[in-house]
Amino acid sequence: MANTKLLEAASVSRGRITARVPQNVIEVLETAATMTGSTLNQFVTQAAIEKAERIIENERVIRMSAETARWFFDLIDNPPPPAPALADAFKRYHAGKVINAGSSSTLDVGT
Repeated sequence: MANTKLLEAASVSRGRITARVPQNVIEVLETAATMTGSTLNQFVTQAAIEKAERIIENERVIRMSAETARWFFDLIDNPPPPAPALADAFKRYHAGKVINAGSSSTLDVGT
């Protein structure tokens, strides 16, 4: 069983991250690592992962007030009519597709 774990650990691909930091930063990190019972490498890796996960979560989640959420979902359920300029552009686009039907020079991105 110990050999299996050794083989699994050996097969894991690993990368290396290095950072040049002042000695006082190293001392603070080493103190915190010791207090948590982990190595400096484990401590720094875990702290970096926790920070990265928080950043990713903050960037992926859209937060809004209840009032803003009601407004947003109302717009989705009941969109306003298109502006006249947009309606005209849509008509021109589709008119151009009919004129160029069968032409290999027009890129049809779908409707």
